[in-house]
Amino acid sequence: MELKDLASVSGKGGLYKIVKPGKTTVLLESLDSEKTKLVASTNHRLSLLEEISIYTRTKEGTTPLGDVLRKINQDFGQDLGVDGNSDPSELKAFMKSVLPEFDEDRVYVSDIKKMVKWFGIIRQFAPEILAPKETEKKKSEA
Repeated sequence: MELKDLASVSGKGGLYKIVKPGKTTVLLESLDSEKTKLVASTNHRLSLLEEISIYTRTKEGTTPLGDVLRKINQDFGQDLGVDGNSDPSELKAFMKSVLPEFDEDRVYVSDIKKMVKWFGIIRQFAPEILAPKETEKKKSEA
């Protein structure tokens, strides 16, 4: 599974695996032990995780969510030291340790909470997404 296969649905908790995209609807399956099915239509706000980025103060202006999740996995592994219910100052400090150049004015605490929850779900149900990219592996070997 890859990050492009996962989506978030506004108003629904958790993450969903894209099972079958259609012209006007998308069949989704929850990324948890229940495997609940959902047919997302044009009434649902669907966000593909591959298209989400974190605002930064760099020249590029953003960093892809996948890169941030892989860095969290590399630096912290299973024990993040924070969770979705942590204090806002702890969550901001965590984000600063992962991505020092993140834009504190445009990345809200609720965004960090969501990212931490998503990381836990991905780590449990799709850990292959958190493995280093092939290009990163080749750079480290060189």
